[in-house]
Amino acid sequence: MGDNMALAAEFERVLRTGDFRQIGELTRQWATDDFVEEWPQSGERLTKDAAVQVGENYPEMSGTSPKFSYKRMLGGGDIYVIEGTIDYGDGVPVSYVGIGEMRDGKIAKVTEYFANPFEAPAWRKPFVQMMEPVKV
Repeated sequence: MGDNMALAAEFERVLRTGDFRQIGELTRQWATDDFVEEWPQSGERLTKDAAVQVGENYPEMSGTSPKFSYKRMLGGGDIYVIEGTIDYGDGVPVSYVGIGEMRDGKIAKVTEYFANPFEAPAWRKPFVQMMEPVKV
């Protein structure tokens, strides 16, 4: 087993920059050969090579330059969870959660969830405390 703490620290350092190209480079360097990235909301699955290519070409192909804002990383052992927000250029803070699974000191799988903000329904008001909305 590799040093997962060192790998997690390196990912945290790069995630704080918000630079998707650097994140892709970490994937190229630290992912297993059979690495899989899954986006359940859209039903997409990417191989290691495809995940790196999407990250490298995202601005040109999509016409947007997303900015990742790192919030925190939790976990240990072989499971890490990353929270943050992504601004795709329209000012809407899309909440992000990524679950990373490690194997033998490398990243074997990442499952990512993206959620747009929405207005809380009025009927829940008696049951909840309102928080400040997520900001980018």
